[in-house]
Amino acid sequence: MTEELILETITVTKNFFGDKSSGVNNITLFIPKGKITGIVGESGSGKTTLLKLLSGHIKPDAGDVFFHGKPLPVRGHNLQPEHAAIAVVSQDNSDMDMQATVWDNLGRSLPAEDVNYKIQKITQALNLLGIDELRELPFGKLSGGEKQRVTIARALINRPEVLMLDEPFNQVDANYREGLQHDIRQIVKEWGVTVILVSHDPAELLSMADELIVIKEGEIVEHGAPEKLYQSPKLLYTANILVSCSELTAAEARVCGIKSKRGTVVVYAEHVQVSSKPIGNKWQVKQVLYKGFYEELIVERDEVTLRVFNFALNKFPVGSKVSISIKKYHEFGKWLG
Repeated sequence: MTEELILETITVTKNFFGDKSSGVNNITLFIPKGKITGIVGESGSGKTTLLKLLSGHIKPDAGDVFFHGKPLPVRGHNLQPEHAAIAVVSQDNSDMDMQATVWDNLGRSLPAEDVNYKIQKITQALNLLGIDELRELPFGKLSGGEKQRVTIARALINRPEVLMLDEPFNQVDANYREGLQHDIRQIVKEWGVTVILVSHDPAELLSMADELIVIKEGEIVEHGAPEKLYQSPKLLYTANILVSCSELTAAEARVCGIKSKRGTVVVYAEHVQVSSKPIGNKWQVKQVLYKGFYEELIVERDEVTLRVFNFALNKFPVGSKVSISIKKYHEFGKWLG
């Protein structure tokens, strides 16, 4: 069955100061309704520009943006119904009043004349994001994670069809981040809201998104399900963005026992097994990076380095001689970089 689309761009281009290397170029994109679509790319690749085009905050130089199959007008002083249906949460909380309480911030977008309706909507938003205990606190006094929950609650208070999140977990503590991600997934499931998520953190996107869009220098270079892009990236660029990996030349790959015919080899850290077997014991542990329940080892041989995940903590200290075996690797030709 064909998925229902909610947002589309057709050959959209937006550059800044006449520079074609800025913004986005000739992008055609289809956003399915009721899903989480993640946009990932290196800094300056055009992620935020694409989000602003999809929300109507900026006008394309060429091409069209459609919402429910109709042209999306650019946001001006007089907001259109389409804009009310698309809520945007930015990184800087610029539209929040730092001195006002959480309750007052949430109520700012609601009609003042219907007090009972206002109380009902604010209470629902507080409960939805689990922040009822913050209602009387000034917004400016909250932690990064609390601020983000309040900001998202305010964006959702009028039940938008689309929620756009620009680096939403950037300033959120790790112990708070997972709960917030879970809440967003639940809201998508229960409400059918469409989420478009821009992030530089692959872990966020891999765990949350139904569909990933990879953008490079203003163009979409790869897209698909997160698992597919992680397990079988078509591009070296995608692998480097999504995975902790080692990038090797053909000569370096031969040191690892890999005979490459395509130019560049990528080895994921989890696909390298390390042992202390004396046979083939020619690699040396140069660094041990503690990651909590596992370690990331940097091993070296003949000036070739590999990243390795090790779950047997403290087994291979710095200076240890080890053997490796590589279970899987990816090859990329120069034309695919």
